Amino acid sequence: MKVKTILLAGGRGTRLAPLTLKRAKPAVPFAGKYRVIDFTLSNCVNSNLFDILVITQYRPHSLNEHIRNGRPWDLDRGFTGGVHLLHPFQGVKNTDWFSGTADAVLRNINFVRHGSPDLVLVLSGDHVYKMDYSHLIKYHCKTGADATLCTTRVPMEHACHYGIVKTNENQSITGFLEKPKKPPSNVASMGVYIFNYEALERVLSEDAIKDVEKLDFGRHLMPYMLEKGYSLFAYPFSGYWVDIGLIDSYWQAHMDLLLENPPMDLNDRRWVIHTRSEERPSTRVLQNAHIHNSLIANGVVISENAVVEDSVLSPGVFVGPGAQIRQSVILNDSVICQGSRINRCLIDKMVVAGRHSQIGRVEDRHDLGITCVGKNTHLTENLSVGRGVKLGTDLRAEDFNTFGNLIVPDNTSFRVDLSKY
Repeated sequence: MKVKTILLAGGRGTRLAPLTLKRAKPAVPFAGKYRVIDFTLSNCVNSNLFDILVITQYRPHSLNEHIRNGRPWDLDRGFTGGVHLLHPFQGVKNTDWFSGTADAVLRNINFVRHGSPDLVLVLSGDHVYKMDYSHLIKYHCKTGADATLCTTRVPMEHACHYGIVKTNENQSITGFLEKPKKPPSNVASMGVYIFNYEALERVLSEDAIKDVEKLDFGRHLMPYMLEKGYSLFAYPFSGYWVDIGLIDSYWQAHMDLLLENPPMDLNDRRWVIHTRSEERPSTRVLQNAHIHNSLIANGVVISENAVVEDSVLSPGVFVGPGAQIRQSVILNDSVICQGSRINRCLIDKMVVAGRHSQIGRVEDRHDLGITCVGKNTHLTENLSVGRGVKLGTDLRAEDFNTFGNLIVPDNTSFRVDLSKY
C-alpha cells in the first residue's frame, strides 16, 4: 500500500500576528527548541511514512532553511521517497498563487501522482499533536471509504472556528459545515484527511470543482463529495491536539507543557519529536537566580537575582540581573534587561526589553489577553506596555514617542498589519 503524504505549510497565519509577520505559521518556534511543523513531520516518520511533499507559499524562507534536505527526520532520501518542498510556480495555464488548500493540491497533482500512490494523506503543518497515522490508514482501508477525515472535540465556544462534522452511529459522515456561526456540535475536523488516490484525482478533475475560486478542502471539497455520494468516514481522535492559529492558543499550548502531568509528553522516547538544532552552549544560571516550573533551552543565561516562573525560554535568551519573567514565552536570542518585568507575554526573536521596562503589566486582569512583541523590536527603558498589546517588528525608541509618557495602553495594536508584508 503506497501512501503519498502532502503537508500543507503555506498559511499566512494572520490571527497569529505579529509572530507571523516574517514567517509562515508552520515555521513559528515552539516549546523552546522546535518549530510547529516539527510535530507533523515527526508524526510522519514515526508512522513510517517517508514520501512527503511540503507545499509552501507565504514567506517560505524559514521553512526552507529549517527543513533543507530533511536529514533530522531521516527524510534525506531519493529513490525511496524523502521530503520535497513545492513552491508556487508560473506555468502555461497556472499563473496565480495557490488560492486554497485543495487548490494547492490540484496545482501539484503531477507531483502527487508520481510513484502511483494508492492513498494520499493530507496534513496541516500548523497543529501541535502526536498521532500514529498508521492507525488512521488501517481504519480507512477497513471502512472502504473514498475519504476519511480526523475529528476531535473542541470547546463549544470555539467551535465556530472549525469545520463541524455530523456522523451516524457507524462514523459515516452525513454532514459538514465549515466554520458555522451557530455550530450544531463541537465535533471538529482536524484538517487531517486520507483519500483513495483515484477518488481524489477524479473529484479534483471535475469542472464544478476546478472552477471554484479559493478551492478549500473544508469549505468546498468535502461538502461536494458528500453531495455526489462519495463514501466519507470520520476517525475520532482522543489525544491532545491544538491549532496554534491564535495568540491565546499558542500561549496556552506552552502553558499546557508546564503542567504537572502535561497532556503531551515531550520526553517520551517512544515518540521523539525531531528537529534541526543549533549548536549552543549549556544553560548558565548565576547566583541567587530563581527558576520555577519552566522550560529552559540551551544557551540561555539567567543573571543573579533574576526570577523565571511558569515560562518557556528559547535558545540564547539573556535574562538580566533582577529581571522577572512570569507566564511568558521568550523566543531565541531576546534580551530582557536589568530590572524588567515580563508578565503573560509572547516575545519574538531578538527583542530587547530595556532596563526596568514592564511588558504585560502585573494587574490581575486576565481577560485582556496576552501581550505580544514582534521580532527584532527594541523596547526603551522604563517603557510600560499593557495587557493584550500587539507590537510589530523592528520597532525602535523613536516609534514609542507616539504614545507619550512611555506608556502603551491595554489592547493596543501597533504596526502589525500583515498587508505591509
